Amino acid sequence: MEFAKGKINGHQNVIVMRHSDRADHCEPLWASTAVRPWDPPLVHDGKVRAFQTGQRIRSQVGFPIHRVIVSPFLRCIQTAAQVVAALSAVNLDDNAMSSKDVPSIYNSKLKVAIEFGLCEILNTVAIKSEVAPKDGKFDFKISDLQAMFPEGTVDINVDMACKELPQWEESAAGFKERYVSTLKVLADKYPSENLLLVTHWGGVGTILYKYFNDATKYLVDYCGCVELRRQVSNNNESEEFEVVTSHGVAFKDNKAPIHGPVGGSNLQFTVPNNGTDYLWTPRAAGFYPLLQGLSRFSPSKLAASRFSLWKLAATE
Repeated sequence: MEFAKGKINGHQNVIVMRHSDRADHCEPLWASTAVRPWDPPLVHDGKVRAFQTGQRIRSQVGFPIHRVIVSPFLRCIQTAAQVVAALSAVNLDDNAMSSKDVPSIYNSKLKVAIEFGLCEILNTVAIKSEVAPKDGKFDFKISDLQAMFPEGTVDINVDMACKELPQWEESAAGFKERYVSTLKVLADKYPSENLLLVTHWGGVGTILYKYFNDATKYLVDYCGCVELRRQVSNNNESEEFEVVTSHGVAFKDNKAPIHGPVGGSNLQFTVPNNGTDYLWTPRAAGFYPLLQGLSRFSPSKLAASRFSLWKLAATE
């Protein structure tokens, strides 16, 4: 598949996606021995989910991704690394399960950057006080994070939209403004490119709340995302974003998936009692998740609710 940048038919597309399965939500004792308990990695199944999400974006989303921009938290970096490997792979094997199964990539077709503005909500709603740094300072070695991506994909010559991380205990109004302004700054910076932003539950929920005509709260599954589109003119003047569709997102009050106005699509989740793979099926306007079981949870618990996975994670 060729990822050469070209015309985007007068539209800019942006996918805002949550990271994949985090270790502390899957392994309750993980944080008790972790050096950085506030910055969990992905579990193995999370890497598989992220890679397969990248495969489906590549084959089904209908437009190329030119740039991936990612929160500095490890779970987002690892999610993005798997997605980038799937998007950039040469002759991708349909049976590949992770970046380890990708022998070579097009390292000049897609660029990656780390962005503080996409980071986790820095307050006790999202990060428990007992695992947060005692001094309230979250440290990231950017060069080490950049090294986790395939060689040649990282764009080191870009400035972040947010030059610094938010202060610990940022307000609700503060993080909402941050996510929205970061999206706008990045989209305006690259008006001729389609973007994939890898962030957190709060980021996806905030963007959906901003651009979707429904003032409610949302549940966002691992690798759940919202797809946005806007008209861009030849002189780079642009209209407001609109929500085209969403995947792995449900209304918080009744756990029902979002339908109807979102691109005329019909998001459907089912949880059969067999298999451990994460599969996606193409429908209507985009790609849709079809969960076929998770190896670490019993089928009976999963079958109790189409969205029981969200109940296992009370916070981002």
